[in-house]
Amino acid sequence: MGKPRRKVSARGRDSKLAQAHTDALGQLTWVNAALLGLIMLSAFTVIYSTHACRTLYAQLQVLESSQWYLQEDYGRLMLEQSTWASHHRVESVARSDLGMTAPDLQNFKVVGP
Repeated sequence: MGKPRRKVSARGRDSKLAQAHTDALGQLTWVNAALLGLIMLSAFTVIYSTHACRTLYAQLQVLESSQWYLQEDYGRLMLEQSTWASHHRVESVARSDLGMTAPDLQNFKVVGP
């Protein structure tokens, strides 16, 4: 026959169950604390990324506004340049300020090769 079974008292069995229950609660407490920490880290990461996104969007708005003003200035400068470089203006400045005139046909000379 086999070995005789040892009787376990109810008190011993209850103490083992209580110890197992306490160990399980301790492990669950650590798991819950770790999960809470990860949730908090995730929440702060979301807050930081939202703040960074809003900051970058504000900078984008400032840069787009600056680009609009620069584009407006560029358009004005191009208009001014075309006005100053127009054929009519160059001819009137040459006649009035520099005293230049178009040559007569008698003053033309044809040069051959």
